[in-house]
Amino acid sequence: MAPSARAEPWCAALAGHGIMASMTSTPGPQDAGPTTPPVAERRPVTRTHHGDTFVDEYEWLRDKTDPEVIAHLEAENAYTEQQTSHLGELREDLYQSISTRTQQTDLSVPTYTSHGDPTDGGTAWWYYTRTVEGQEYPIHARVPATGPTTPPDPEAGLADEQILLDGNAAAQGLEFFSIGAFTVSPNGRRLAFSTDTTGDERYTLMIKDLITGDLLPDEIADISYGVVWAGNDHLLYTRNDEAWRPYEVRRHRLGTDPAEDPRVLHEPDERFWVHVIESRDEQWILIATGSKTTAEWQILPTADPYATPRVIAPRREDVDYNVEVAGDRLLILHNDGALDFELAEAPLDATSPEQWRPVLAHQPGVRLIDVEAYAGHVVVSLRRDGLTAVHVIERGTDGALGVGRDVEFDEPLYTVGSAGNPEWDARTVRLSFSSFVTPESVFDLDLASGATTLLKRTPVLDHPEHGPYDPNQLVQVREWVTTADGTKVPVSIVHRAGLELDGSAPAVLYGYGSYEIPMDPRFSISRLSFLDRGFVFAIAHIRGGGELGRAWYDNGKMLAKKNTFTDFIAVADHLVDRGWTSRDRLGAIGGSAGGLLMGAVANLAPDRFAAIQAAVPFVDALTTILNPELPLTVTEWEEWGNPLADPEVYAYMKSYTPYENVTAVGYPAILATTSLNDTRVFYTEPAKWVARLRATAQQPDDRPILLKTEMVAGHGGVSGRYQSWREIAFEYAWLIDQLSGNRGSVNVTD
Repeated sequence: MAPSARAEPWCAALAGHGIMASMTSTPGPQDAGPTTPPVAERRPVTRTHHGDTFVDEYEWLRDKTDPEVIAHLEAENAYTEQQTSHLGELREDLYQSISTRTQQTDLSVPTYTSHGDPTDGGTAWWYYTRTVEGQEYPIHARVPATGPTTPPDPEAGLADEQILLDGNAAAQGLEFFSIGAFTVSPNGRRLAFSTDTTGDERYTLMIKDLITGDLLPDEIADISYGVVWAGNDHLLYTRNDEAWRPYEVRRHRLGTDPAEDPRVLHEPDERFWVHVIESRDEQWILIATGSKTTAEWQILPTADPYATPRVIAPRREDVDYNVEVAGDRLLILHNDGALDFELAEAPLDATSPEQWRPVLAHQPGVRLIDVEAYAGHVVVSLRRDGLTAVHVIERGTDGALGVGRDVEFDEPLYTVGSAGNPEWDARTVRLSFSSFVTPESVFDLDLASGATTLLKRTPVLDHPEHGPYDPNQLVQVREWVTTADGTKVPVSIVHRAGLELDGSAPAVLYGYGSYEIPMDPRFSISRLSFLDRGFVFAIAHIRGGGELGRAWYDNGKMLAKKNTFTDFIAVADHLVDRGWTSRDRLGAIGGSAGGLLMGAVANLAPDRFAAIQAAVPFVDALTTILNPELPLTVTEWEEWGNPLADPEVYAYMKSYTPYENVTAVGYPAILATTSLNDTRVFYTEPAKWVARLRATAQQPDDRPILLKTEMVAGHGGVSGRYQSWREIAFEYAWLIDQLSGNRGSVNVTD
C-alpha cells in the first residue's frame, strides 16, 4: 500500500490534458505593470548538518501569514502578467479550442447499484454524473433501475432523476471547491460526502438525507479522504495529524456529537498512513496501514462496527501487500520474495502470512498492480513491457481460481484499466481505455466470454478551422533510448502524420519519474490544438516511475535518484539526434516531483532545453526532507532517504536538489506555477527557487524566469473545468511562444 505523496492529483491530470500549441502569436499592447522582475530581499539564515553549512537567503518566504510574503507573491503575479500580456490572443484561441472540441453538456456511463434485495423492499439505481454547458462542476445524480441491463436513455429524458449533489450549487460563492469522499449508505437513503473549499485537502464531512433532501446536523471538520459506511447508521473515517498524515480511524454514529467519536485505530509510526475501504460484498471494512515499503491490513465486519479490528498479517519491514475480500476467502497481492508481486489466497479468518497460498506466481518484469474479486471471476490489473493490461481469472463453483486470460487490444500504445463494478455477483466489469489517438473509452467486459462492448467514447467535436477529429492524422510510436549506463528507457511519442524528422518541429518532453507512478499515454483534447500545428509531444518513461516494474522504481529513488535526471536528459538528446526536434525548439514540462526533475535537469543540462514549465515543483527538496515537522516529510524518508540521520543521504540530496545547485549560467526560459494552499509542495519552494535563479543565473533577455501563484487553490491547481482550461491555456501559451516564436515553419508533408 503506497500512501499519497507529492504526486496526485496533479501529475495524472497533467498527463491527461497534455500540451497545447499554436504556431503563431499575435503580439498585442503590453498591459500596464512592472517591467522589471521583483527582487526578493535577502535575509540569510544558516542551517548546519553533518558538518555542512548552507546559507538560505529566502527561507523567510515560508510564512504566508506575513503581509510582506503575500505582497511579494502578488508582485510576482503582476510581473508575470505583464510579461505574458502579449499572449492574450493566443491564450483565448487555445481556450476556445478546448471549449469548442469538448461536449460540454454530457452524461457519464451510468452504473447499476442495488441497495438490498429489491424483492424485499430494497432499491436499485443507475448512478451517473452529468455536466451542463456553462457550469463549472458535475452534477451527481441517479434514477431508479428496473434491472442491470436497462440503463436510462438520456434522449428520452431523465424525469425520475434524483440529484444527489449539484457541485455548482454547493460551490456557489466559493473561489475553490472540491469533493473528497462520496458514498451512499447500504440502504441507499443517505449520502456521506466531504468538501474542500480552500485547496488544502482538509475536508469537511456532511451527510444528506436522500429522502428529504436535508443535511443532517452531523458535520465533521478536518477529515482525510477515507470514509465508509458500517451499516446504515455508522461511519468510519480517517483524520490527519498536524503533518497532514492520516493517522487514525474514528467511528461516528449518526445523531451523536462528532467531538465524542471514539477512536477505532491509531497509528503512531510517522512513516505510516491509514485508509479505510469497504469490501465489494459490503460485509467487511478493511483498514489499510502502510508506508511506502511496508503494509499492514486489518478487518472488521460491517455488521459490528464496534468490533476490534483483526490483523490479517502483521507488518514486516519492506513487505508490501494489498487485500481483497473474495467471498469465503481473501486475495493477497504481495511482494514477499516476489519483487513484482504475486497473487495469493488465504482463509477469510487469516492472521498470518504462513496462510498465504500462491495463485498467480511471480513473474519478473510483470508487475501486478491490483486485484478485484467477484462471485464468479477475479480481475487482475498489471503492467507488462511498459504497458498496462487486464487479466481475468475464472472461479469455480467452490470459489477456487482457475486459468486466466488477458484482454487484448490492437493499438501499439494505450492505457487500460478496470473501473470495476459495485455488484458482487456482476457478470461484467467496466474497462477504461485510452491512447494518444483514441479518446477515453468505456467498455463493458463480459467476464464469462471475454467479449468487450463499447459503451461510450468521449466525443471530440468539430473544430471550426481543423474540422472533425481524425485519428488517422496522428501517429503514435514508442522508441527506446540507451543511456550511458546501458539502460534502455522507453519514450512514447505522438505527432501529426507526415512529419519530417529534420529537426524543424518544436517538441515538448514530459517527465515525472517518482513514487513508482507511471505516466501512460492517454488522449487529450487540449493536446489536439498543439498537434494540429506540427508540435511533437513525448513522454519519457524514466527510472523512478512505475512503467517497467518495481526494479525500475528502485533504480530511480534514494541513492539512485540521479538516474531519473540522466534518463530524461538522454531522452532529450535522443529526440534531437533522431531529428524529432532541435535544442532551440525543445521544451520540458513536469510537476510536483516532476518539478524536481525540471529543476534538476535545468541545473545539469541548461543547454538542452529552450523552455521549462515547472508546476507545483518540489525544487527545495533537501530543506523539506530535513524538516520532520512539515507535511509528508517523515513518510517520504523511504523515497528520498533520511538526510537528518544519514550523512551520505544528506550529501547526495544536496548534490542534486535544484534550489541549492543554481549556478551563474544561462538557463532555459522558466515558468514556475504554484498554489498558496498546496499542502503537498508548499508555494515556498518555487518562490525561493525563482528568487535564487533571478539573483544567480546569467540569463539572456529573451529567456524570462517567471512565477505565477494561484492565491486560492491547492496541489491540483484551480477548481472548476472552465477555470482549469484557462489555466492550461495560460501555461502553454507561454511555452508555445518560447518554442515557436519566429523560428520558421514546421515541415509536414501531406
